[in-house]
Amino acid sequence: MLDQAPDHSVAELAGARMRTGSLRRYAARGTLINAVFMVGLNLVGLIKGFLVAGFLSASDYGVWGILLLTLTTILWLKEAGVSDKFVQQTESDQQLAFQKAFTVELVFTALLALILLAAVPVIALVYGRSELLAPGIVVALMVPAGALAAPIWVFYREMEFVKQRSLQAIDPIVGFTVTIALAAAGDGYWSLVIGAAAGTWASAAAALIASPYPLRIRFDRAALRDYFRFSWPVLTAVAGGAVMAQGSVFAGERILGLAGAGAITLASSVAAYAQRVDQVVTATLYPAICAVVDRRDLLLEAFVKSNRLAMMWGIPFGVGLTLFADDLVRFGIGERWRPAIVLLQAFGVIAAVNHIGFNWTAFYRARGETRPLAIVTVAATVVFLAVAVPLLATHGLGGFGLGMAAVAAASLALRLVYLRRLFPGFRLGRHALRAIAPTVPGAALVLLVRFVAGMEQSTGAALLLLAAFAGVTLAATLAFERQLIREVLGYLRRAPATSRVAG
Repeated sequence: MLDQAPDHSVAELAGARMRTGSLRRYAARGTLINAVFMVGLNLVGLIKGFLVAGFLSASDYGVWGILLLTLTTILWLKEAGVSDKFVQQTESDQQLAFQKAFTVELVFTALLALILLAAVPVIALVYGRSELLAPGIVVALMVPAGALAAPIWVFYREMEFVKQRSLQAIDPIVGFTVTIALAAAGDGYWSLVIGAAAGTWASAAAALIASPYPLRIRFDRAALRDYFRFSWPVLTAVAGGAVMAQGSVFAGERILGLAGAGAITLASSVAAYAQRVDQVVTATLYPAICAVVDRRDLLLEAFVKSNRLAMMWGIPFGVGLTLFADDLVRFGIGERWRPAIVLLQAFGVIAAVNHIGFNWTAFYRARGETRPLAIVTVAATVVFLAVAVPLLATHGLGGFGLGMAAVAAASLALRLVYLRRLFPGFRLGRHALRAIAPTVPGAALVLLVRFVAGMEQSTGAALLLLAAFAGVTLAATLAFERQLIREVLGYLRRAPATSRVAG
C-alpha cells in the first residue's frame, strides 16, 4: 500500500530501529498482525458485553454505562495526541524524545486523574445516583495506569506490532476473565468495574517490564509547546466526542430512565465494534504514513486502499447488525432488550456509513495539521445537541437513532471537504459505491427470504440466514475486490529481510 522507501531514510525519519524492506510489506503484515490481535480481542469484548448483559439487569447495565462513558471520556482526553506526536517526531536521541513525551503524558494524566476524582461526586449528584460514588473512585484510580503504559509507544513507532499488541492484549483478556467470574457470582456492575481496573493495571505492569528505555522525568518547555500545538485540536475533537457520548447516556437516563441509558450504551458498544477494524488498519499505517508524508501520490494510494480494506468488514457488519438486530434480541440477549432493537438497527446503518473515509484523520495528523479534526467534531456536536437530543425527548430511542444519523451525515459531508482539499480530484461517491456493492446481494437475499417466509421462528433458522448473508457477502467481496486482496496477499507471501538499521 506504500511505495518502496530507502532503508536509511525510513530509519532516520522513524528515529529508531526499523526492519529493512518495503513499507508496503510492513503495512500489509502489520495490518494482518493487528487485525488478528484486535479483531479477536474486541470480539472478546463484544462477547463479554453480551454475557454480562445476560447476568445483569438493564438498570445495572445503565449504571455501568454511565461509568463506562466517564472512563472512556477520560481515556479519550488522555490520548490527546501525545502518542501520535511521539510517532511523528524525528529527534536524533530517541530515548530522550521518549522521556520528554512520557513527562508530558505523566503531567496530563495526573491532571485528568485529579479532575476525575473531583468530578465523581458531581456526576453522582447530576445523575441523582449515590451508587456511582464508590465505583467512580475506582475508575479514577485506573487513569494513572495509562501513563505507565507509555513504553508501548516505542514498539508502535518502530512498527513492532507483535510486541505492541501482545502488551495491549493483556488488558482485555484479564478484564474478561475477572468480569465474567464476578458477574456469574452475582456482583452486578461491580464485576465490570473491578474487571476493567484489573485489566488496565495488569497491562501497565507488563509495559513497564518490557520498556526499552528507562522512565525518567525530562521537562522541556519547547517540547511542551510543540506537543500543545499538535494536541489542542485533537483534545477539542476528543472533547466533542465526549460531549456526544456523555450526552447520549445522560439524556437517555434523564428522559427514559436507567433502562434507556442501558439501551443506548448497548447499541453504542455493539456499533463501535464495527469501527475496530478501520482503527486497526489506520493505526497500522500511521507510522508508515509519517515516513512518506511528503509524497502525496503515496498518501492517496494508502488512503484509498486502506479504507477499502476496512470497509470490507465495516459495511457488512453494520448492515448485518441492522438486518439481524431483532434476532439478536429474540434468540440472544433476551426480550427485556426489545426497546433497543430500533436503536441497534439505526446504529448499524450509521456504523456502515461512518466507515466511508473514516481514516482521513491519520493523514492530517501525519502532516501536523490537526485543526480540521476539531472543526469536524465541533460541527457534529452542534448537530447532536440541536437534533439528536431533541428527537430523543420527542420520539424516544427511534428519534435518537434518526438524530444520530443526521450527525453522521454532517460528519461525512465535512470529511469530504477535507479529503478533496488533501486529495484534489478524489471522488468519494465512487469510492463509497464500490465498497457498498459487495454487501447488496447478501442484504437482498435476507430481505427476499423474509418477504417470502416471514421472520425467523427459531435460533437455527436465524443462524442459517445469517450464514447465508455472510457467505454471499464474502463471495461478492472476493469478486469485487479480488485485485486488492491478491495484492495484499502478495505482500504477505514475500517476507521482508530481518536485519535492523540503527536510528
